[in-house]
Amino acid sequence: MADFLDNTPSDSKRCERALLIGVQTHDMADGEGEELLTELVELVENLRIAVVGRVLVNLRAPTPATLLGSGKTQELIDQAKELQADLIVFDESLSPAQQRNWEKISEIAVIDREEVILDIFADRASTREAVLQVALARMEYSLPRLTRAWTHLSRQRGKGGMGGEGETQLEQDRRLVNDRITRLKRELLDVRKQRGVQRHKRQRVPVPTAAIVGYTNAGKSSLLNALTGAHVLAEDKLFATLDPTTRQLQLRGNQKLLVTDTVGFIRRLPHGLVEAFKATLEEALVADFLIHVLDVTAPNLPAHHETTLNVLKELGAEDKRILTVFNKVDLATEADLNRARLLAPDALLLSARSGLGLDTLIDHCLELIADEFGSTELFIPHARYDLIAKLHAIGHVQSEEQTDDGVHLHVRIPPAQSSPFAPYVIEPGTAPGKAGR
Repeated sequence: MADFLDNTPSDSKRCERALLIGVQTHDMADGEGEELLTELVELVENLRIAVVGRVLVNLRAPTPATLLGSGKTQELIDQAKELQADLIVFDESLSPAQQRNWEKISEIAVIDREEVILDIFADRASTREAVLQVALARMEYSLPRLTRAWTHLSRQRGKGGMGGEGETQLEQDRRLVNDRITRLKRELLDVRKQRGVQRHKRQRVPVPTAAIVGYTNAGKSSLLNALTGAHVLAEDKLFATLDPTTRQLQLRGNQKLLVTDTVGFIRRLPHGLVEAFKATLEEALVADFLIHVLDVTAPNLPAHHETTLNVLKELGAEDKRILTVFNKVDLATEADLNRARLLAPDALLLSARSGLGLDTLIDHCLELIADEFGSTELFIPHARYDLIAKLHAIGHVQSEEQTDDGVHLHVRIPPAQSSPFAPYVIEPGTAPGKAGR
């Protein structure tokens, strides 16, 4: 569990009761603040903290000191104490100064949405890469907040206002954190190199690749399991899996497809996490096409759709070919389906749980592969069995027919390796034996 849930050393009980504060500003769509606050409830409950109250504040203009006005600030602090809350959670990002001011006035731990998401990621990370990525994001988030009473760091820190000794301790802390950030970046670079080597090995045999992307809890891992028979953790909760998982899908015509499940997106995803998780999300960048999964029953479906596209744009993957699918249609109402059709008329409808629509998805994957890796028809004489062996090594042999004069094949060959086979290409439908020798 995250270190921020520990109070000061003199009162080390774990935070268990939270008051949530959402904000509705004039530049937000009507009801957006309430939707985000509802999402924050689930995020906080994922940290096993009880939500004892939630308040939506209409904010005309932010106040530098506490975001909200002094009167509203005191009113919310009084409400938190009346509810016996030991944690206040803002759905809006707080500056380090605002966070410190709230904690000083209230004497209660105060965090924001970004810190909640960081700690969920820390709680769920399992592989070395994910652990390093989350640690880096948390350290960069913590650096300007070292003077807080409640901190991610493993021990109580000195406060700048306590005189020379505190100042010295703060400088030591900054050096420690900066050193750790440097070390984490170095370790992540090594992990990314290893991932690059693994990806290069996969690309030696040019198997088409698809990355499953989408809002968290849309059913991405369930879809990977349904398609490939994998056993990836698939739970009905946010960020159930953080680590990319690649599995092979065997399609018709001896066509293979590597499918990768990626980390889920969420509105207001901390920018530090987008940066830290680029190694994980690189699978979306190098994939031949993307499968964008949406939960058709989600009340905030348009926002989920927009969030994923915005994150893909930030990653530089917005130009990828995208196959949009609406999942969980077995749970959908007619109103849900009508809303989905308006949002993405060409999208596919399916249920990863029941298998409904999976065949249609597979057909569309085959069409995309055919567009990307066009099929070539070859006739290779028996004397050139070395070329046939090479085809099996570097290409996808869709069909192979032995004749008296040679072998008639339908294959997909990567363009960069097609030149040795050029003399043996025949026009579709040409009688075998008419190719060059």
